[in-house]
Amino acid sequence: MLRVSFFFTEHCGHLFRKPDDPSPDEVKFFKRNEEWIQKEGAYALIQSTKPQSLAAALNDSPVGLAAWIVEKFRAWSDCGGDIESRFTKDELLTFIMIYWATESIGTSFLSYYDYSNASAMTWMKEGIKNWVGSCKVPAGFALFLKDISRPPREWAERFFNVQRWTEMPKGGHFAAMEEPELLAQDIRAWFRPFRH
Repeated sequence: MLRVSFFFTEHCGHLFRKPDDPSPDEVKFFKRNEEWIQKEGAYALIQSTKPQSLAAALNDSPVGLAAWIVEKFRAWSDCGGDIESRFTKDELLTFIMIYWATESIGTSFLSYYDYSNASAMTWMKEGIKNWVGSCKVPAGFALFLKDISRPPREWAERFFNVQRWTEMPKGGHFAAMEEPELLAQDIRAWFRPFRH
């Protein structure tokens, strides 16, 4: 089960290029992504270019760390601007404390840095793996209503053997925390036919 996210659509840009013949839904999808990047995407740029500078600042300031994390939860969840409608203060503080106590905010940025600084050979290898494997392996997708990115099915079908496509009625980027039952039910339904 793959959960579609910003990573699938933007971070894999080298692997998943815009098609020459986009459908009307794909055109809308690309436009929405571009608008989102302008409004919300600066975090990815700093995490991919200056991760250690940002990490040092956030590791030095519990208020800064909390602000960085809570802002993402508020903006990327299905909370309508009221973060406590989705997450308790205890949940948010626990999440923040894990990063604070382990000083691991910096390592959480490294995938962005690695992606941005990978060599052309790395992306060619990944492209070949994608081309050879992704089209054959059955794939399931769960798209949550307020997730960062919601590609149309035809976009996913260009790269994957889509066997299950679920458009959830609610939930956001943090689906496992926001809608654990919906996610668990969909994962169970996806894997059930594969049992022998």
